[in-house]
Amino acid sequence: MNSRQFGAKPSSSDIDRYRKSPNWSDGKFVNIEETSMSISPWKIPEIMYKQFKARSQRQPDVPLDVVPLDLDNLMAPSEKAKFVWYGHSVILMNINGKTVLIDPMLGPDASPIGPVRTRRFSDNTIDLIDDLPEIDLMLITHDHYDHLDLHSIERLKSKTKQYYVGLGAKRHLVKWGVDPEDIIEFDWWDEASFNDIHITFTPSRHFSGRGLTDRAKCLWGGWVFKTATENIWFSGDGGYGNHFKEIGKKFGPFDFAFMECGQYNENWAQIHMFPEESVQAALDAGVNKAMPVHWGAFTLAPHHWTDPAERFMLAAIEKKLHFTLPRLGEVFMADRSRAARWWLD
Repeated sequence: MNSRQFGAKPSSSDIDRYRKSPNWSDGKFVNIEETSMSISPWKIPEIMYKQFKARSQRQPDVPLDVVPLDLDNLMAPSEKAKFVWYGHSVILMNINGKTVLIDPMLGPDASPIGPVRTRRFSDNTIDLIDDLPEIDLMLITHDHYDHLDLHSIERLKSKTKQYYVGLGAKRHLVKWGVDPEDIIEFDWWDEASFNDIHITFTPSRHFSGRGLTDRAKCLWGGWVFKTATENIWFSGDGGYGNHFKEIGKKFGPFDFAFMECGQYNENWAQIHMFPEESVQAALDAGVNKAMPVHWGAFTLAPHHWTDPAERFMLAAIEKKLHFTLPRLGEVFMADRSRAARWWLD
């Protein structure tokens, strides 16, 4: 095992910085609402059994194809943003003429330090990085392995100009060779202007950590992108809570939103939303059109791999929320995208 996978432990000077955050308490970052992540030791064998039982039957029968990147289409001038989804929470955007990459976990394994691997549904996705354009801005929501991947960062750092990350994630990137001068850390509600894109780090109800000793030492959240023509939101990982209405009051309504929807289970319901909650969260925040993310790449919970999309779609129809379900790798725009069940093709 590569020990670099763990990233960097927070130094004493790091902790001194984190203590200044209003979201730091008793030696760790905390959620706005009381959130329990404790699971009884007696429950763990049952959870592990359900997680690994018939795992292959909950995954695609064959590797999922990724549409080759139509770079000319992506980079063509446009008043509205263009997007590409690569599965799970990986989003490539062309917004205001700048390329933005969110949570670029393109590696083959979401459990690189675990005794049991979590293989990606698509093959050779790390090689997709070679086809990506130069990245003007990379954003990281938090430091979990399925969002912050060592191998992806190593392949991307030579073509990435700037990084915006949740408070605490900088230390990992610096250890992996990223220039600290290129990284800006954000606390909740912190804002910045990037090429006339107003960007804000918004709260979510989650946690963080890459090892046994760094739980909640990196802040988690989502990102708002406001331009002269659009208002876009990436919810980030997290359970349902009152913060969605607060985000909507502060920054909504939103033309389009990427909503966390996948890897849920009743045993960790406070830190990951069920699809019906994802739809409600979008409505709470004033989202006009939404797309479920955090699915389509890995099996990290005991549900079928298409369950997030199917249930999100049904709930959205019932609640009259506009939605889209693009193919992996497909270039799309919020106001021109379609909602097709491509996984049935």
